[in-house]
Amino acid sequence: MATYIVLLNFTEQGIHNIKDTTKRADSVREMAKKFGITAKDFYWTLGSYDVVNVFEAPDDTSMAALLASLGTLGNVRTLTLRAFTEEDMNGIIAKLG
Repeated sequence: MATYIVLLNFTEQGIHNIKDTTKRADSVREMAKKFGITAKDFYWTLGSYDVVNVFEAPDDTSMAALLASLGTLGNVRTLTLRAFTEEDMNGIIAKLG
C-alpha cells in the first residue's frame, strides 16, 4: 500500500460549517473505504494548513478518485504528497547504481 499525506485548507463553506469538521472526518473515513483506502490519521493544525490527513491506498488512481470525490463536497481544497518509507527510499537508492 502506498502512503499519501494530504494537506487541506477549508473553503469558505468548510469554515462556515467548522462545527461539523469531525463529523466530516468520519464521512471521509467511510468514503475512503469505498475506494479501498485506509484513512490512518487526521490532524487539525495551526499554520498554513487547517488539516493534515494520512492515507494508505493501493494506487494513485484510487487516491485520485477519493480526492475528486472529496473535492466535490466543497469543504476543502487539497494538496497531496506521495510519501515513501525508509525501506522504500532504500529501494529507490539501490536503483541508482
